Amino acid sequence: MTMAEQQQKKQLRLGAFMRPVSLHTGAWRYPGAYPDANFNWQHIKSFAQKLEAAKFDAFFMADHLAVLNMPIEALRRSQTVTSFEPFTLLSSLAAVTDRIGLVATASTTYDMPYHIARRFASLDHISGGRAGWNIVTTANPDSARNFGHDEHKEHGERYARAREFYDVVTGLWDSFAEDAFVRDVESGIFFQPERMHVLDHHGPELDVRGPLNIARPPQGWPVIVQAGQSEPGRQLAAETAEVVFCAPRNLEAGKEFFKDVKGRLAAVGREPDDMKLLPAAFIVIGDTVEEAQAKRLKLDSLVHYESSIGSLSIALGFDASTLDPDGPLPTDLPETNASKSSRDGIMKLAEKEGLTVRQLAQRVGGYSGLAFVGTAKTVADEMEQWLLQEGSDGFNVVFPFLPQGLDDVVERLIPELQRRGLFRKDYEGATLRDHLGLKRPKNKFFP
Repeated sequence: MTMAEQQQKKQLRLGAFMRPVSLHTGAWRYPGAYPDANFNWQHIKSFAQKLEAAKFDAFFMADHLAVLNMPIEALRRSQTVTSFEPFTLLSSLAAVTDRIGLVATASTTYDMPYHIARRFASLDHISGGRAGWNIVTTANPDSARNFGHDEHKEHGERYARAREFYDVVTGLWDSFAEDAFVRDVESGIFFQPERMHVLDHHGPELDVRGPLNIARPPQGWPVIVQAGQSEPGRQLAAETAEVVFCAPRNLEAGKEFFKDVKGRLAAVGREPDDMKLLPAAFIVIGDTVEEAQAKRLKLDSLVHYESSIGSLSIALGFDASTLDPDGPLPTDLPETNASKSSRDGIMKLAEKEGLTVRQLAQRVGGYSGLAFVGTAKTVADEMEQWLLQEGSDGFNVVFPFLPQGLDDVVERLIPELQRRGLFRKDYEGATLRDHLGLKRPKNKFFP
């Protein structure tokens, strides 16, 4: 197959990482940026509408169940200290948008499946089939104390609970057959009891009777999203996820992750197209490559050391401010319940490049992940390479600052991708599953 034929067959899937509105610590301080972009409804509504006009697949919200576990000196510099609760915000965005997907993060560790099933079913109905659930086990150990626990669950325990949690939530979504609600005015019969299933789940972690008191969602199930990259995370993704948000640092790492996770699908009865892999990609666009690089350098210069060492502490699950800033990162840091994949990636980066703690903190405190910095053409070249070499199915775009950084992507990069046939010019369907090319799941109990 020629390159042109491959282009006609494959198109990028694009999500927008919008909670926080930028993952870069200095984003709110960039000249011309909105300092309150992360907590201003009018701004966020405008961002969502611009993304929909550009035909993005989804608006994605991460979430935290505690303020970030960093020293107060760093926390006082963080735009994330005040953020909207995802379901409230996405429900309001559903009323001012028509097509863009709405993906919320919800924890399987500090919530209950009945709550989660109701919220996402409601959001899917309210939005006309645009909801997605990002399944997380919660990495921040401080969250435990906000939910009546003294200690955070162990990493393996959190993933075991997540797997059972998924089974319960999807079972609850299937409580009613599609034809259960007859609403027969003459007979007075609203629904057919024989078309209702009582889950009656009893498992190692969860006991849930059911049924859910909401009709089956328009998509059957909201789209299942997952972001873990550890071994348990990869296996959970293979068994459950339809979209995987991941963070490979380069194309080779992306290809390895793509091959590994999609290679697990056959063993659980799934096809490669049943899952879309979307790495996070930090994108900075300029008229020239040099201008884009200058924007990135300016942005990075706005990260204070107090912020950067706080970000490093979160990534390591350890108070990095106690380390010698001009010495190497110790290789014998104590084990924690922080995100395994994030911690391992940071430690490998420090070892590979011989970075001091200060240098590593500066890298992590800005944005240390995959970045495309250049013109619309050079960035499109890189994204096309990832797609055609099976490093990804698309990207979850991280904006450097707002509104300018988002506008650059929407007004300059998207038209270039569309010109190449790499991205849609209009939505072909109405639901998030339509946008992503995902099948509608069959009802487990009423096939």
